[in-house]
Amino acid sequence: MMRIFKAFLLFIISTSIWAQDSTLTIGLKPTPPFIVQEGSGRPAGLSYRFWELIDDQVPARVQYRWYDDMEGMLEALARGEVDLSINPVTVTEQRMDSLDFSQPYFISGTAMVRRSESSWMVFLENFFSRQFFSAIAILLGVILLFGTLVWFFERRHPEGVQFRKNWRGIFDGFWWSAVTMTTVGYGDKSPETSGGRTIAFIWMFTAILLISGLTAGVASALTVKSMESKIESIEDLRRFKTGTIDATGTAEYLGNYGLPDNYYASVEEGFEALRKEEIDIFVFDRPVLRFYLEKSDNQDLVLDSRNLKTDYYSFTYPKGSPLREALDPKIVRALKSDSWNFILRKASKGQD
Repeated sequence: MMRIFKAFLLFIISTSIWAQDSTLTIGLKPTPPFIVQEGSGRPAGLSYRFWELIDDQVPARVQYRWYDDMEGMLEALARGEVDLSINPVTVTEQRMDSLDFSQPYFISGTAMVRRSESSWMVFLENFFSRQFFSAIAILLGVILLFGTLVWFFERRHPEGVQFRKNWRGIFDGFWWSAVTMTTVGYGDKSPETSGGRTIAFIWMFTAILLISGLTAGVASALTVKSMESKIESIEDLRRFKTGTIDATGTAEYLGNYGLPDNYYASVEEGFEALRKEEIDIFVFDRPVLRFYLEKSDNQDLVLDSRNLKTDYYSFTYPKGSPLREALDPKIVRALKSDSWNFILRKASKGQD
């Protein structure tokens, strides 16, 4: 009984909405592949195709109003100049203060685009990295320490000729220590004093334990690591110059972390900034980034395989608009329809 009452109430609300104004004004901003403005001014794209599944259920005449930027469109929504927007708008806390959002109709993520990296260039970068030189310095320091200790005892040997008695004998000790550690075993130098042999005995077993760890450190420093492997969370982006599109959900999200370094008016401008090395990473919605990468065959740029966060795309209404309650059931039915699943499958294969 309660379900019947709610359905009847929703029907009454919906009917009253269309009766008050038979014209529905929808705000749009070109955002391929979701919203595309065709030459005739008619919309196209993934979001529009989803709206077409709902449009037949709306007893009102629909007109579209185009905007040049997302911020202008959202401001128009907040002022009530348009009834709703079918653009893929990300729900954020700041936007919820002035706007209402529908049931999400598409789930995606915020991703990163960076310049493609040559394996040789990355190797050279790692070769001259601080980590590599630190590992080498530790290795040489340990060799020098034990070589100096052996020289300290051997220089006192009255008949010792293998380790010079002056400071140059430190080089003899260093040579012996390196040969012993690497198990080359030339045999040209060997300790003769009890103290020297004790140090040699300790060094032989210590070297077995240390050489594996130190060698692994050097190998790790030389391992080819791309920029992608250096970024495990959004906090790691602080080490790079980042960019995104101004007045977007991505810009708001990055702003919470003191990012980005640069703002751009479009994805194309962000890609161009990447090529000019003005920024290291461009951050935005994954489907949009993939569309522009495939559109212009940007082989010099790479889309990161991970998402920084999950995004939920929704229709947008003015605050307190009764359209949300009227359209949400229609959105849910459209999401479950075979037609929408078919559209998504074609989109995932890059088909029109």
